Amino acid sequence: MSSPFQRLSVATLAAAAILVAVQGPALSQKKEPPAPPAPAGASNVMSATQANVEGFRSARFGMSEAEVKAAIMKDFGVKADAIRDQPNPGERTKVLVVKVPDLLPGGGAAEASYVIGYQSKKLIQVSIAWSNAIDDKMTPEQLFSNSSVLRSHFVGEGFKPDTVATNMPINGGILMFRGSDAKDRTVMLVLQGTLAQGQGDQRVLTPTGLLLFYIADAKAPDVYRLPPGSF
Repeated sequence: MSSPFQRLSVATLAAAAILVAVQGPALSQKKEPPAPPAPAGASNVMSATQANVEGFRSARFGMSEAEVKAAIMKDFGVKADAIRDQPNPGERTKVLVVKVPDLLPGGGAAEASYVIGYQSKKLIQVSIAWSNAIDDKMTPEQLFSNSSVLRSHFVGEGFKPDTVATNMPINGGILMFRGSDAKDRTVMLVLQGTLAQGQGDQRVLTPTGLLLFYIADAKAPDVYRLPPGSF
């Protein structure tokens, strides 16, 4: 059965991250199912700390495939056979995927995906996904609740102010958060869903999936590209 939930490729995600950085934040429209509206635009929350995006939990950018698998097993208490390989033929990367119950406390089951780069053969990206396709008990309200909890967390983590954007309408959903650290390593949180016209000028989003990304290099991701002039 097909699902409206989609994963974004590394290259597509990198392009989206750069576009958001260039365009800057935009005012959001009322969009979520029953929940109070959240603040829009660039964050003005000050933090005494500075964000440092090194990967996710024990998995660090630059680790080899074997090291990433060991980190996954350590972090989630799973055996090697719980981790499945998922090649990306277009980008010629390799993805290690593991399903984790209650990764976000009370947030339902999620899938964590670790992308091994094309040339480096090292970890270049980690993504976390929540959807009804992953957890059949997942509801739109739970997805929105998860997104709100995570956005509030990242807003106070000390990302570079000029890179921070929240609540930006994008194709297929809402960019709940985007920010980079001092080394331009990026976090993105995307609430996917279907938009419909509500009352007046309001647009209503029905969430279908939530995606959280940790990206080592959004400007030049380690994926396969055709050599210039080859076609």
